[in-house]
Amino acid sequence: MNKIPPRTMERLSMYRRILSELEQKGLHFIYSHQLAELASNTSAQVRRDLMEVNCAGIPRRGYRIPELKEKINEFLKDSEEIRVALVGIGNLGRALLSYFNMRSKRLKIVAAFDSDPEKTGRVISGCRTYHVNDLEDVVRRQKISIGIITVGAGSAQKVADMLVEAGICGVLNFAPVPLKMPKTIHNERIDITTSIEKVAYFSGLNKRVQ
Repeated sequence: MNKIPPRTMERLSMYRRILSELEQKGLHFIYSHQLAELASNTSAQVRRDLMEVNCAGIPRRGYRIPELKEKINEFLKDSEEIRVALVGIGNLGRALLSYFNMRSKRLKIVAAFDSDPEKTGRVISGCRTYHVNDLEDVVRRQKISIGIITVGAGSAQKVADMLVEAGICGVLNFAPVPLKMPKTIHNERIDITTSIEKVAYFSGLNKRVQ
């Protein structure tokens, strides 16, 4: 399969989540313009994205929701459970544990790590916690492929190196510092402060323009 642009992958993932919610409500069909409205997108963009998964709609009925979900699963090749490790059991780490393990059946944080012994050796939001010294052994034993970093800036690179050494394929970095990673590891950085500052700036700019 050719590598798809990150934005396309994000939209397909969003469509799948929306389709799952609609299916739970007992709906079986959806038109592209309806999916576009729910995804805050355009009908043209939705149709282009769905052409990637080779799913055709039915005249006067739209797309079959179960079939479209399955096509997206096959295209993204991730219908199996994705096992995730989280490092840093602070306020943000706990929030992510609660969020992921309640909202996603496919993404599962199966192990959390911290250097504080008082935060380890128990279960938080259904996830077993371990000391960070056990990271490599647990990651390999549980076949974990994704790591989430929620430690401070001073510890982030060391944690990233440990995850790479353990065989992680991708990292989601919430630490306020860029990481040096091998090119073979997909590294996604989420800088909450920068994102808020960007929103604040453009919100103020829009007000000035008006």
